Amino acid sequence: MLCAPLVGVVLGCGAALVALSVLPVKVSRWDREAARGGMLCAPLVGVVLGCGAALVALLLLFLGAGPLLAAVAAAAVPAALTRGLHLDGLADTADGLGSGKPAEDALRIMKQSDIGPFGVITLVLVLFAQVAALSQLYGDSWARGALATVVSAV
Repeated sequence: MLCAPLVGVVLGCGAALVALSVLPVKVSRWDREAARGGMLCAPLVGVVLGCGAALVALLLLFLGAGPLLAAVAAAAVPAALTRGLHLDGLADTADGLGSGKPAEDALRIMKQSDIGPFGVITLVLVLFAQVAALSQLYGDSWARGALATVVSAV
């Protein structure tokens, strides 16, 4: 009986990594149960991606880069490892809400594959804010910066 929940967790983690990252994971089963487990394991994907981003930032600091470059890397790594999934969703939401259109039209705008002016402005400001905050934290302490990088990815 104990084995079944463990299998569910393993399937869920694999499904989460496949759905939410570019990491090369082979999934043996993709069904409703695996997808549910995947969404339950989504924060673990954030931990993995955040740790990877923190490691890159810490490596840059170790090699003599400043906190600003470490912060840029800490923001860029999760974006690259998720194919910009979270950034795309943020831009779509900003375009839909910024349009001022009724709900049906706003949803149509959000589903379009292009990015509008509200999406661009939102992405620029959010990424600047993220880099500024991480830069300050990496400047204060490598440990604070690394912890913030992991927490922000989760």
